[in-house]
Amino acid sequence: MEIGKKVWVIADGYMNHTQKGNFESHEAVCVLNVSGKAAQIEITVYFEDQDPISGFRAVCENNRTNHIRLDKITNDIGEKIPYEKPYALLIKSDVPIVVQHSRMDVSQPEMTLMTTIAY
Repeated sequence: MEIGKKVWVIADGYMNHTQKGNFESHEAVCVLNVSGKAAQIEITVYFEDQDPISGFRAVCENNRTNHIRLDKITNDIGEKIPYEKPYALLIKSDVPIVVQHSRMDVSQPEMTLMTTIAY
């Protein structure tokens, strides 16, 4: 049985640069891979006012999850996804995967967790 797909889109991304105690605001691309082999994942980041940044890569082993922290990942030339700037993601995999988007916002005292299945 095949679960997931090879291309996913997350249209709403935004990381604020806030830390409260042991918590820091961040976003993650949460991946589930039950395809039968390791998933080679490539992420391209799109912006309102600049060209896309590509070359972000990750692996999700078979029968595993990978929570790809977007505040920590770097691309092939060492670039990071910028803080305080709206973006969207195009996620491609060589095998079908399931993708969920999570955002932890600690900028307010009542920390917020938002999550949704990607498209």
